[in-house]
Amino acid sequence: MSAPHLDVEQVEAANTAFYEALEEGDFERLSGLWLTPSDLGVDETYHDPADSGVVSCVHPGWPVLTGRGEVLRSYALIMANTDYIQFFLTDTHVSVTGDTAVVTCTENILSGGPAPREGDELGPLVGQLVVATNVFRRTPSGWKLWSHHGSPVLAETDEDDEDDETPA
Repeated sequence: MSAPHLDVEQVEAANTAFYEALEEGDFERLSGLWLTPSDLGVDETYHDPADSGVVSCVHPGWPVLTGRGEVLRSYALIMANTDYIQFFLTDTHVSVTGDTAVVTCTENILSGGPAPREGDELGPLVGQLVVATNVFRRTPSGWKLWSHHGSPVLAETDEDDEDDETPA
């Protein structure tokens, strides 16, 4: 077991690597950050990978995805259909207990889709707030993602405040 502050730093680095891989559209790097059966010492020749250390993911508005293949397919789809994405993480909190770590944060996401007209570099940028929980597991090769859960934040706008006011 390593020192608690070192564990927190390593988990923070793994969490940052996850978001950087998404921003860069680096599917190979992203795949390497997710837990595999071999990370758990499971021999895949004799065990179904789906039965051991099942990874899971919930993207905002999506049903729960389970199993490494299903989770990674979802990220491949997101990367293929998003021309630009950037995450600004706030309210990040890391908690480590033994070989499990939980990271909670707010993802301040700026993204853009395909250009609406030929010659345009990028479609309109859209901002979104998502609260996320990332669960990591310690493996011989470092901390790996076990689960990601993102939920949209339904923030009030100034217009909502005006509508709630009752005239005197």
